[in-house]
Amino acid sequence: MLTSMPHHNLTLLGFSPLKSSSFALFLRPFSLYPILASSPPPSSPRRPRAAGYRRSDPSPRFPPRRKWSSFEEEKSRQRKGMSSSSDSFEFNKRRAEGKDKIDKPKKSLKRNTRTLNPTNTIAYVQILGTGMDTQDTSPSVLLFFDKQRFIFNAGEGLQRFCTEHKIKLSKVDHIFLSRVCSETAGGLPGLLLTLAGIGEDGLSVNVWGPSDLKYLVDAMRSFIPRAAMVHTRSFGPSDSTPQISSSKAKDDPFVLVNDEVVKISAILLEPGSKSGETSVVYVCELPEINGKFDPAKAMALGLRAGPKYGKLQSGQSVKSDFKDITVHPSDVMGPSVPGPVVLLVDCPTESHAEELLSTPSMKSYYSTDGDKFVNCIIHLSPASVTNSATYQSWMKRFHSAQHILAGHETKNMEFPILKASSRITARLNYLCPQFFPAPGFCLGENVSAENLLKFTLRPHVNLGIDRSCIPSQLTSSRVIDELLSEIPEISSKTEEVKRLWNGPHNNKMMIEEPWLNESTVPSCLENIRRDDMEIVLLGTGSSQPSRYRNVSAVYIDLFSRGSMLLDCGEGTLGQLKRRYGLQGADEAVKKLKCIWISHIHADHHTGLARILARRRELLKGGAREPVIVVGPRPLKNFLDAYQRLEDLDMEFLDCRNTTSTSWASLETTSPEKTTSNGSAEGSLFSKGSPMQSIYKRPSSPVTDNASALPYLKKLKRVLGEMGLEDLISFPVVHCPQAFGVVLKAAERKNMAGDKIPGWKTVYSGDTRPCPQMVEASKGATVLIHEDALVEEAVAKNHSTTKEAIDVGSSAGVYRIILTHFSQRYPKIPVIDESHMHNTCIAFDMMSINMADLHVLPKVVPYFKNLFRNVVVDDEDDEGEEESDDGLMMSVNKVSSFFRN
Repeated sequence: MLTSMPHHNLTLLGFSPLKSSSFALFLRPFSLYPILASSPPPSSPRRPRAAGYRRSDPSPRFPPRRKWSSFEEEKSRQRKGMSSSSDSFEFNKRRAEGKDKIDKPKKSLKRNTRTLNPTNTIAYVQILGTGMDTQDTSPSVLLFFDKQRFIFNAGEGLQRFCTEHKIKLSKVDHIFLSRVCSETAGGLPGLLLTLAGIGEDGLSVNVWGPSDLKYLVDAMRSFIPRAAMVHTRSFGPSDSTPQISSSKAKDDPFVLVNDEVVKISAILLEPGSKSGETSVVYVCELPEINGKFDPAKAMALGLRAGPKYGKLQSGQSVKSDFKDITVHPSDVMGPSVPGPVVLLVDCPTESHAEELLSTPSMKSYYSTDGDKFVNCIIHLSPASVTNSATYQSWMKRFHSAQHILAGHETKNMEFPILKASSRITARLNYLCPQFFPAPGFCLGENVSAENLLKFTLRPHVNLGIDRSCIPSQLTSSRVIDELLSEIPEISSKTEEVKRLWNGPHNNKMMIEEPWLNESTVPSCLENIRRDDMEIVLLGTGSSQPSRYRNVSAVYIDLFSRGSMLLDCGEGTLGQLKRRYGLQGADEAVKKLKCIWISHIHADHHTGLARILARRRELLKGGAREPVIVVGPRPLKNFLDAYQRLEDLDMEFLDCRNTTSTSWASLETTSPEKTTSNGSAEGSLFSKGSPMQSIYKRPSSPVTDNASALPYLKKLKRVLGEMGLEDLISFPVVHCPQAFGVVLKAAERKNMAGDKIPGWKTVYSGDTRPCPQMVEASKGATVLIHEDALVEEAVAKNHSTTKEAIDVGSSAGVYRIILTHFSQRYPKIPVIDESHMHNTCIAFDMMSINMADLHVLPKVVPYFKNLFRNVVVDDEDDEGEEESDDGLMMSVNKVSSFFRN
């Protein structure tokens, strides 16, 4: 057996010569942790899977994977690009090298032609969030018809919002941007990737925007396949991307869509010549409704009932059957009703408002008696602009239009529009407020929210405001009342959780294993202060945002010394605002000094531009220092292209310049001493390793450490200001240029004057278990490690629960935090319970202070009570049963492009 094999013989299996403790990963026996095992009650009518956590016993759903394969299995793996069984670890080499993309079938993402319905029995515009509930993004608007969907603006969180409220996005034909910036387009990359993965051939949409759109397209090309962006179109002057052709007069609007259902035009507002300053007013005009046919008049004019009636209704003149006259449609039809007109106006500044007031393109819409009577105006402008005298003067030109102020209004910020996530957060806060502080925004008692407000366009008899879809109020007291009604004993559990902090353990507490009573803590935590460091898990899901979990982001709060982000998925800014409140989040963003990104997959970095833009806005006009962004080289390509659109006020440093070898070069006095392969240091990429070729391909040039030295010196200074001694990136096995990171705090002195070593935190990013990961984690205080489904771990180069725990245990880690869970298990992940004594499961908004690490695993059993009946709730089942027509699809239908 392997467990009886001497350590020196392991080199024959391809292991690199690490210290013996590194191999505990493969040798250590595992104890069972049955405390979280939970079976559904016998009376439960539906439980297709075991509730809550997965037992360590193998089951048909999760069959055990053999460690040593047969010769046939080895050949099969080699054909699929998997590593050989003689390697030290199993992984998908083709994926790690980025070659798996060529294995995927090419998709021709062409929108299927739809049969339009000119009569459109149902048509409306709907507000998809008034800046959501946290002002982290711009409001989006849905224009709905029987066979067509149009979205205006796609800020961060749009997918999550629509998933929450079961709004299907798969039928979206066009996306229009009122401005091109992170605020209005931050959710566009994720949405394009998701739509590209629906169905056999995928779906594509037309994306429209002013000429600045070309900069966004250039930036997204660094990580989005071309097939997902084939229909990006822009309008306006000075643009080289595919542009609409028009022989329009100078002051006429740009006509973008003009079919039998709707005509959509664009009016540009250009107060300046800089990129990113152009704003758009969109005009949506529905065709007129023909008057009612009068059969009595037709008979009086000598017409028999028959085909001629239909011709008259279609606008054709006919000869009378009994009289020598021509009958015209106007002779037998009642007066037609003008089609509704909707304006969507986005004026981010008063300068735009002044441009709006003077533009000649708007004159034809001011008339009260013409055929362009405006029924509804949706104002996407912020309150600071809509309240200005200039803007108010413009609004008064529309005498009878319904004005909908959809911009950022304080009253709407108090209402949590992501109700499912807010409900989970409130319940966790009730159970364990120490790890789940109260959200930074108030769950208001009397809020008049306008999220999901509709303005009905058809049928005409219902023309006007429709409030039926506005969500009901959600308050903390209501959530807790529901919880106590559902699980009455939870109130006593909250008292037990309090005693974990406040007193000696009681025999009645949920302590069923002796090692949960451990009292020893690492020396680095001796007398540690609460203002030393706190880990805030902002996003703990994988692939794409869901109702309950956002995508990857970890906020490292060093309090008065500054802060950091480890990964920054879409919606990170919104999560900060939900955690700290509007003002608190602004303070958190302002004190960011470094952002570290693990790899280029979209769920780890698409929130970065919004965070950087917000930081620049907050620090505008004052003394500021650019934030340091450390990431893989492909991320620099994205940021360089994006900065042509809006200034991000950052400096970039390649992860390969922050490896231990590169840091060593900082101590040398001559550049020629710098090693040429610092990016591939360590045993993982040593000569003869199966991973050696990954960083030596022509597409991955060797990083010039000498040119990076000034930035390394600056990062070293910034780390010192934050009380950190090291930030060390190390390569991991996932995709090309994927990294993990080590953060090491500086030494400090205790009250007696003795030196105390600093804590060590390791973040894995996405990776297979590998010697480099074990080596980096040795002696860590905290290991934040990804968790993936067993059936996809090797193929997609992720780690299973057991593998993540094994890495931490073999490296002697004090506490392991599992994160990055599959969105298939929306509330609580399915977890292998083996060896959980030093492990905790992460939830969004979980805040772990270093002073509370000793309590961390003791809280885990209480989650079983809180989620005892949860696998997939009824609402999620409905979503999974929908056809490909809905965005709420099962995880198997999620885009492989977005899948990390």
